[in-house]
Amino acid sequence: MSADGPPPPAPPLKGEGSNSKHTEYQMTFHPIRFPLDISLGARGGPERATDIVTLASGREERNSRWLHSRRRYNAGYGVKSRADMAAVLAFFEERRGRFHSFLWRDGLDWSSNGTDAPTALDQVIGTGDGATVSFALTKHYGTAFDPYLRPITKPVAGTVVMAVAGSGMPATDFSVDALTGVVTFDVAPALGAAVTAGFLFDVPVRFDIDRLDVELTSFDAAEVPSIPLIEVRE
Repeated sequence: MSADGPPPPAPPLKGEGSNSKHTEYQMTFHPIRFPLDISLGARGGPERATDIVTLASGREERNSRWLHSRRRYNAGYGVKSRADMAAVLAFFEERRGRFHSFLWRDGLDWSSNGTDAPTALDQVIGTGDGATVSFALTKHYGTAFDPYLRPITKPVAGTVVMAVAGSGMPATDFSVDALTGVVTFDVAPALGAAVTAGFLFDVPVRFDIDRLDVELTSFDAAEVPSIPLIEVRE
């Protein structure tokens, strides 16, 4: 110890301490899909948030707090081997656990028409007014009572097909933003013309844990109790 007192503490490593600044670790979206062979064996689906109050009479008052559902998945059910677990481990580490979001293929709901061959007439996404050139991709659920309109923000590149007033549009006549799901036409659709689309899509998600709990059960197998994922709203 010097006469001037103890030396100052060493500066924290990047990423450590509440006041550290490190632009290289800003949370972001990674345009990469979770390993497909694992995701197709996973479990999950949409979640809603509903408040229910039971009145003195026994009747209920219900309130839906979310405009859009939020999907949750558990990738652990898709892990079948040690190689699968190694792939998940590498993917988890590169995403820094819950920090970065990424793409997920929902094995039940990944297409505008439920098949790998979308058509340009699958979903109505708007009506032309002669001036608007940009339209957001959406998917309809239900028809008779209270249809739900889901924003599609992560279409699969090269799968979007479009039609205006029932006529297919060449791919050269429009562009698609794969990060937002917005389609932009070179020429605005005419007044009253139905704008329709077909597409494949992924779900933006993140890990919902910062710790993987892995149990090796044999040389070529691994048991993972839970790898929860949650949809990221955009």
